[in-house]
Amino acid sequence: MQHRTAAREGPAVEIVDLVIRYGDRAVVDGLCLEAGPGRVLTLLGPNGAGKTTTVESCEGFRTPTSGTVRVFGLDPRRDRRDLAPRVGVMLQAGGVYPGARPDEMLRLVAALHAYPLDVDALLTSLGLRDVARTSYRRLSGGQKQRLSLAMAVVGRPELVLLDEPTAGLDPQARLATWDLVRALRDDGVTVLLTTHAMAEAAELADDVVIIDHGRVVARGTPAELTQSGAAGSFRFTASPGLDLDAMTRALRPGLVAEEVRPGAYLVSGGADADALAAVTTWCAASGVRIVEISLERRTLEDVFLDLTGRDLRA
Repeated sequence: MQHRTAAREGPAVEIVDLVIRYGDRAVVDGLCLEAGPGRVLTLLGPNGAGKTTTVESCEGFRTPTSGTVRVFGLDPRRDRRDLAPRVGVMLQAGGVYPGARPDEMLRLVAALHAYPLDVDALLTSLGLRDVARTSYRRLSGGQKQRLSLAMAVVGRPELVLLDEPTAGLDPQARLATWDLVRALRDDGVTVLLTTHAMAEAAELADDVVIIDHGRVVARGTPAELTQSGAAGSFRFTASPGLDLDAMTRALRPGLVAEEVRPGAYLVSGGADADALAAVTTWCAASGVRIVEISLERRTLEDVFLDLTGRDLRA
């Protein structure tokens, strides 16, 4: 996939102190973020956190109560006509005539752009070739989702806005969508997407912004966000009932060993390679055979739950 993207400076999307209210409720409350050119920015957040509303403000579908939204330096509402050829939007529902066929819709959208992608190749890459002549109303939910994605990218946009692009897709379709997002980034396209799938964010995102109650609570690369916390610990399996006091005395101050269930042990408090060596040495000297040992890895899901809580929200 090769896109014709113009050379540009500055962020593709810049949001400063954005507030969007529905009545007395601030759905977005002072949010700031930037999406750099040729990068994938992922918005994570619980239901109702303001992710979709934020994306809709970039599309020009929501009017800010206060603050500014700029796409390539332009106002998405006032300058919608100028931005239309440069921005691809994946609609969650609608936008397709019920009786239209995927190849018809893609060729129609492609005809509106100067340098569209090859429609047949796009249909094939997203697994729509076999239903290219099937009416939209007869497509499955996943097929409609993939057609919406194809319509968003067929015009070779410089920015693609994707709201939950893989929701409801089967594993093969999800991987095909991931491949398309990577290809967009490789061709210099900026991608702003929302997702509930932590694996998706970890796999695709160059930058992650976690939103809660309409505000940014964390931002950074996936590696930066997962560096702290549980990464400083490891687990091992051995015979139950080990002398943990004796083991702890063999470790440097600050490290704690505990038996979380019979025969399953956790060493935490900043465990590193030296701590791992100390535990294995102590076990060998004590005649204890370690069955299995594994380093703890803090995931985006761990970070997300720590910041937004574990209670289910409506």
